[in-house]
Amino acid sequence: MSVFASTALRSSVVSRLRAAGCVFAEDEARILLGSAVTAAGLAAMVRARAQGRPLEHVVGWAEFAGLRIAVDPGVFVPRRRSEFLVAEAARLAGPGAVVVDLCCGSGALGAAVAAGVGHPVELYAADLDPAAVRCARRNLAGTGARVFEGDLFAPLPDALRGRVEVLIANVPYVPTADIGLLPPEARLHEARPALDGGADGLDVLRRVAAAAPEWLAAGGALLFETSERQAVGALAVARAAGLAAVVSRAEELDATVVTATRR
Repeated sequence: MSVFASTALRSSVVSRLRAAGCVFAEDEARILLGSAVTAAGLAAMVRARAQGRPLEHVVGWAEFAGLRIAVDPGVFVPRRRSEFLVAEAARLAGPGAVVVDLCCGSGALGAAVAAGVGHPVELYAADLDPAAVRCARRNLAGTGARVFEGDLFAPLPDALRGRVEVLIANVPYVPTADIGLLPPEARLHEARPALDGGADGLDVLRRVAAAAPEWLAAGGALLFETSERQAVGALAVARAAGLAAVVSRAEELDATVVTATRR
């Protein structure tokens, strides 16, 4: 029997994680035990997790929409609530649709849409963070996607203007004053630009919405996640850009998504 299958070892890992305040200690212990190759490696992983590093950064991957997504240190960890954004985007992405994952982070959303639609799409992704772009290129390998590094639409090919049918933009939407209220895992270990949405949390969204009409095809849609309390403001931003916007809610995921369509 492998040392990693030992009940005593598993119990020890669970106890260490629980003492460090990990709410889901048993699930995390299972993941750590399954990811470690050596006893020394396991000890290092448990120590890092107990010190507050995100589990996904410790093991190097996150489970998202049934996929294993590579997540390097410092890169935004995809949240389960964003699976609702993926579902809404996939519903609109027909065969051969041009899909753009803006502010793509690890590329999790684009990868999940490509895996979930059941037919080929023309996929592009972009992010400002070089570490995120490296992850996205790994996660989107095999999908035919092209991944670009740069600020919002700036690095995308001009040929995409007026052709994008599904524009996913999981922009940062935490108000600057609320960053300090985030769990330490996010606040200390994820890139701040992936979290900070400005004074009211809508600054990056305003930039995306303002430019979206020139990139969207007729009838194409911009989809983005927001918080329930910011939904009214987010709708106003999308409508001010000339888009027809509606809000959808998935209570079980605590997820709020706005779909803004070019008229």
